[in-house]
Amino acid sequence: MAGEPSDSTPATATAVTAATAPTNFVATLFPGYFALVMATGIVATGLAQEGLRAVAESLYIAAAVGFVVLGVLLTIRIAIYPRLFAADVVSHSKGFAFLTIVAAINVMAAASIVIYSWWTLAWVLWFAGIVLWVPTAYATLFAVVLGRKPGLGPGINGTWFLLTVSIESIAVVGALQLAHDPRDMLAFACLALFVLGLVLYLIVMTMVFLRWTFEPLEPTEADPPAWIAAGAVAITVLAGSNLLLAKGGSPRIQRVAPFIEGMVVLAWATATFWFPLMVAIGVWRHLVRRVPLRYSPAYWAVVFPLGMYGVASYKMRLAIGLTSLGWLPKLTLGIAAAAWLATAVGLAGRLRVLRRRSDH
Repeated sequence: MAGEPSDSTPATATAVTAATAPTNFVATLFPGYFALVMATGIVATGLAQEGLRAVAESLYIAAAVGFVVLGVLLTIRIAIYPRLFAADVVSHSKGFAFLTIVAAINVMAAASIVIYSWWTLAWVLWFAGIVLWVPTAYATLFAVVLGRKPGLGPGINGTWFLLTVSIESIAVVGALQLAHDPRDMLAFACLALFVLGLVLYLIVMTMVFLRWTFEPLEPTEADPPAWIAAGAVAITVLAGSNLLLAKGGSPRIQRVAPFIEGMVVLAWATATFWFPLMVAIGVWRHLVRRVPLRYSPAYWAVVFPLGMYGVASYKMRLAIGLTSLGWLPKLTLGIAAAAWLATAVGLAGRLRVLRRRSDH
């Protein structure tokens, strides 16, 4: 992820460069680029939880600018290149990556609450995420179920875990709102989303694990979205922890609190279990098989699980009264912040290349 530091944040640099970027960049815009917003927003949330408010606010602004810029670029792509966009939506390997948009909206909603206590904005973003999830998820789901099948190897990858991530992101924000506005229907909806996300994770993880263990794995296939396997259960931990923290005002959540705690511990243990494998895949890919370590927007999918694991561990400690793991969120946040910085430097370098090309 080579590149030199920029004078502005990566998201701001994106805004400056968007107008001069070549049209083929827009035409082939990575469907999962909103993972940049997810990663930046969750690191900002973690920093705020640790009391580093000034840095958290700066990253929140960067995430917001990045979201707007990417939203504009995606809108242009839909308008000018509708066939390329539609081809990505119905693709087994790319379609579910668009769910990063939903997750990014909800990460920003949660950050708005944690950092600024902007409850009204969080409600607006939350509703927008719900409305957007339906066509985004089902368009791809209908296509992969009813359309032509490429086979398990080329068809499935880590982006399928975004089914869980997007659903649990809605539950995360809803549970935060539940603590502020304890309505029974909201409690039921959040609980339903929490368990649905778990079920979808089990389905997808089974398919992905079969792919990893019973078919040849090429280094070009073992890309960073595989890390979402850990991120999907990490955000499940956060959703369940937020529900437990809201149980005081919700009889419905109180009745099932032991079940939720069990699922939270299960999800946390699963996320912890996957990280060594993710690291091993990266070592095998870049050191053993010598795939060059260059910037790709997919690397934001590495930053997000790290940041989410730290934020989720912090909330889990509060929810279940586990004081002995106080060191873990701080350590994970430090690793996530370093990964964010390295990826941001790579993005700045890529933007410089795009700018030079557009000048010529």
